[in-house]
Amino acid sequence: MTALPDDLRSALDDALRGLDRQGLARSVERLSGRYREGRAASAPILATAGDVAAYAGYRMPATYAAVHAALSEVALAAPAFAPRAMTDVGGGTGAALWAAHGVWPGLDSLTVVEQAPEAIALGRRLATAASAPALRSATWRRGLIDPAAPLPPADLVTLSYVLGELPEPAREAAVSHLADAAGATGTVVLVEPGTPDGYERIAAARDVLIARGLTVVAPCPHDHACPVPRGRDWCHFAARLPREDAHRRIKEGTLGFEDEKFSYVAASAVPHGRAGARVLRHPLKRKGLVGLRTCTADDGLAEVTVTKRQGDLYRAARDTRWGDAWPPPGDRG
Repeated sequence: MTALPDDLRSALDDALRGLDRQGLARSVERLSGRYREGRAASAPILATAGDVAAYAGYRMPATYAAVHAALSEVALAAPAFAPRAMTDVGGGTGAALWAAHGVWPGLDSLTVVEQAPEAIALGRRLATAASAPALRSATWRRGLIDPAAPLPPADLVTLSYVLGELPEPAREAAVSHLADAAGATGTVVLVEPGTPDGYERIAAARDVLIARGLTVVAPCPHDHACPVPRGRDWCHFAARLPREDAHRRIKEGTLGFEDEKFSYVAASAVPHGRAGARVLRHPLKRKGLVGLRTCTADDGLAEVTVTKRQGDLYRAARDTRWGDAWPPPGDRG
């Protein structure tokens, strides 16, 4: 499971303590319905302090888990990539900032661009409780995704759960805008819900990044057209996270965990290493064998069967999870 860092969890609990639980639950229901609709936003979704508090309590842990999972795959594929500066666009209350610093503690210049002032206020408040100086000193800037307004140059540029809020005609320009901020050496990471529509937005953004000359780092093992049959299937992954106290208070959930499903793409102006193949479904484990559905660099979608007779590779397959690289890094198979 991917849990919030202790300092963030404690700060979030403090920020939500004493707020009207029923009011937060109503805001969560409204926000959840709005996000499920998947249509472009004509006005800020986080319009009030109550909306922001509900979002932070309910969505921040899930966003953190998804972004952390995506960035962790980038770190595995590109171990030499050591970003120092990050710009997170549409950053809400800062979940991606915390996730990135958890993956790359060497990040020392962090910037969030967010349009909702209440989100900026809560994000700053949470960051003041961080043990890492870089998080405490992060820059919070009010702004929209505007190609006419240059973003701070950064080694790492992220956009999570925002493309769906943009009108479709504006998405290509927005993705190019992020690529401009990453410059000649940076990496762009985009995360969307793990739904068919979320995947379609990621697939379209991937095409834009490749057309701009960037190379895919993860999850894809290639820069070819996506082999997943669009309209019949979609490429997505899952991150399991514990339900924090704030989440339990708002939603009164009975399970101690939830699975956040997401689609993502990471692309870099500088070619890095990447997976030989990517596992696209939960491995099918039977006595003496493991079946893997993979996306490969040369054969598109491929079914891989690993048997006990293959020794170390079989043991690696038993430990492999949905979304992992295959073979595991360092394993020649």
